[in-house]
Amino acid sequence: MHLDVTDLRQFYYRTRLGRIAQKAIRDRMLALWPEAQGQTVVGFGFAVPLLRPYLASARRVVGLMPAEQGVMPWPAGLDNVSVLCREGLWPLQTGVADKIVCLHGLETSEHPSAVLEECQRVLGPGGKALFIVPNRSGMWARRDATPFGFGRPYSLSQLEAQMKRHDFMPERHAAALFAPPSHQRFWLRSAELFERLGATMSSYYAGGVLLLEVSKRVYAPTRPGLAERVRQPLKVLEGSPAPAGASNRDGGGPV
Repeated sequence: MHLDVTDLRQFYYRTRLGRIAQKAIRDRMLALWPEAQGQTVVGFGFAVPLLRPYLASARRVVGLMPAEQGVMPWPAGLDNVSVLCREGLWPLQTGVADKIVCLHGLETSEHPSAVLEECQRVLGPGGKALFIVPNRSGMWARRDATPFGFGRPYSLSQLEAQMKRHDFMPERHAAALFAPPSHQRFWLRSAELFERLGATMSSYYAGGVLLLEVSKRVYAPTRPGLAERVRQPLKVLEGSPAPAGASNRDGGGPV
């Protein structure tokens, strides 16, 4: 089930642990996607804390929030870009998005296939989507003191398999939130150090969340009638038409 938007806003904007989590995940996202110049960026779930770096350069930024969660105005002090929507009915044109960021939108959904189908529809050719989910083997999925303790946690193989079933191709993955999900001062002060150390590790098992970048699988178009032409026999061995004047030679006429 989706968390309430009030609880998500409270965690990410009004607790120190939430602000640390927000920065850690955003830094990992920016390592994968450092810019979005002239692009359309769409966030689904509660992805707006990650989208602020793109506001200045992107052509358009949209924050979609599911009705089951609720919506809040965002960003503060600027024109609102948040939109309330249904999980399986996004108010966006087909193929309009260059980038999609999904945070607290997949693991908490009661209809994850509908979410992925809308991602597939809205993402344009050559676009990328980034899914951020709780890591099944991480500490953050085992405590309900943070939003990552709710919903279905994933292993990387499970997440990749689900993406492939919906015609997405996994490209790159990363992890974040290597510090324990604790409000104690020692762990909060050490969180940045844990993130730096975790970013240098090749293993993603220790991270609290997984980030998986996927691309849209586009099938090559087939030309109508091609199969029919292939089935027809080739005539290259049937010889060329008789040259002009051949009938005259055969009939004894003038050459």
